[in-house]
Amino acid sequence: MKLKIFVILLLTLTLGLQAQQRKWTLEECVTYAVENNLTVQQFELDLEDAKIDKSDAIGNFLPTLNGQLNAAVNTGLSFDPTTNQPVNATQFTSSGVVSSQINLFDGLSNVHQLNRAKLNAIANQYRLDDLVDDIRLNVANSYLQVLSNKESLKVARAQYVVTEQDLKRTKELVESGVVPRGDLLEIEATAANQEQAIVNGESLVTIALINLAQLLQITDYENFDVADEEFDVPLAEILGNSPKEIFAKAMEFRNDIRFSQANVELAEKDLSISKAGTFPSLGAFFNYNTRYSDNFFDPLTGLVIPFDQQLWINDGVSFGGQISIPVFNGNSIKNSIKRSKISLEKAKMQFEQDKLELETTINQAYVDVQSFGKAYEAAEKTLEARQTSLDYARERYDVGLMNAFDYGQAQARRDDAAADAIRTKYEYIFRIKILEFYFGLPIVLN
Repeated sequence: MKLKIFVILLLTLTLGLQAQQRKWTLEECVTYAVENNLTVQQFELDLEDAKIDKSDAIGNFLPTLNGQLNAAVNTGLSFDPTTNQPVNATQFTSSGVVSSQINLFDGLSNVHQLNRAKLNAIANQYRLDDLVDDIRLNVANSYLQVLSNKESLKVARAQYVVTEQDLKRTKELVESGVVPRGDLLEIEATAANQEQAIVNGESLVTIALINLAQLLQITDYENFDVADEEFDVPLAEILGNSPKEIFAKAMEFRNDIRFSQANVELAEKDLSISKAGTFPSLGAFFNYNTRYSDNFFDPLTGLVIPFDQQLWINDGVSFGGQISIPVFNGNSIKNSIKRSKISLEKAKMQFEQDKLELETTINQAYVDVQSFGKAYEAAEKTLEARQTSLDYARERYDVGLMNAFDYGQAQARRDDAAADAIRTKYEYIFRIKILEFYFGLPIVLN
C-alpha cells in the first residue's frame, strides 16, 4: 500500500515538473492562439449563424404546412358549426384545419435573399480567415520579441562574466601596486552597470513573455516560457519581386480584400432585394377543414352521428391564389431603395480604401525590409569593429597602457553595439516575414 502511494506521488510530481518545464515553440504558440482566441470563437459562431440564414432563404421557396385543432363546450344560445343553426343547449364541438401556402412570385426577392445568404456565409469565412492571419502575425512578432530579449539578456550575462574576470584581475593589480585604486573603482562601476542591465533584461524578458501569454490567453505566467530556438537571418529573396508584383499577388488571396469585396456584393444584393418590393407578389393557398358536434343528429335514427362519420361528412376544401400589388406605402419601398444605393456606394468606397491601404502597407513593408537589412548589416559591422577595439583595449589595459575609464568606455561601446545587433537582427527577420506574408508565403521561421 505504501509503495502504491509512493508511486502515485512520484508520477504526480513528475507530471507536474513536466508541465512546468514545457517550453512553447512558435508553431505551438500560433496553433494554440488560433484555437483558443475568443474573438475567433465569436467569428465562428457568426459563420454558423450565416449558414442558418442560408437555410432560412432556402425555406422561403418551400410551401408552408400548418394544422389547427379546436375544441369547445358552449352553454346557452350558440350556433352549431355543423348545421350553422342556432341552438339553446349545452354542446361540445371540435374542428380541424390543415392549410398550406406557397409564394409563386415576389419580384425575385427570395432568389436575391438566397444569393445574399450564400455571399454572407462566404464573407464571414473571409473575416474569420483574416482574423486568423492577424493572430499568426501578432504571435510571431511577440515570439520574436521574446527571443530578442532573451538573446540580449544572454549577451549581458556573458559580458558580466568577462567583467568579473577583469575585476578580479584588477584587484590583484591594485593589491600589488601596479595600477591605481581608481582603475578598480571604474571596473566596479562597469560591473554595477552591467548588473543593472541584467536586471532590466530579465524584466524585459518577463514582460515579453506575459505579452505573448496574453495573446495565447494563458494566465499561468510563472510557468510559461518559450523554447530556446535560434533563427538565422533568412535571405531576402522576396525583394526579387517589385512592390507592384507583391500587391497584385496579395489582391488574389488576402482575406481582408476578399471580405471587403464580398461586402460590395452583399450591398448589391440588398439593393436588388429592395427593388423587388416594387413588383407585385403572387401566392397560392390550399385549405382542408372538418368539424364535429355532439348535437349533429341522424335524421333517420335521431342518434348523434359518430365522430369518424362526421369528419368526412363535414369536411371541405378551399384553394386559390392571391396577388398583392404595391401602390402606395408611405415611400417606405422608395426610401429603402435609396438607402440600399447609399450603402452600396459606401461599400465600394470602403473597398477602394482597403485596396489603397493594402498597397501602402506593402510599399512600407518593402521599404522596411530594405532599411532594416541595411541597419542589420551596419550593426553587424559596428559590432565587429567594437569587439576588435575592445580586444585591443584589453591588451593595452593589461600592460598598463590604458586606464580603466577608457577601457570601460570601450567595453560600453561594444555592449551597445551587441544590443543593437540583436535588436536589428530580429526586426529584420520579422520585416522579411511580413513581406513574405503579403506575397502568400506561410509564416515559417527557419
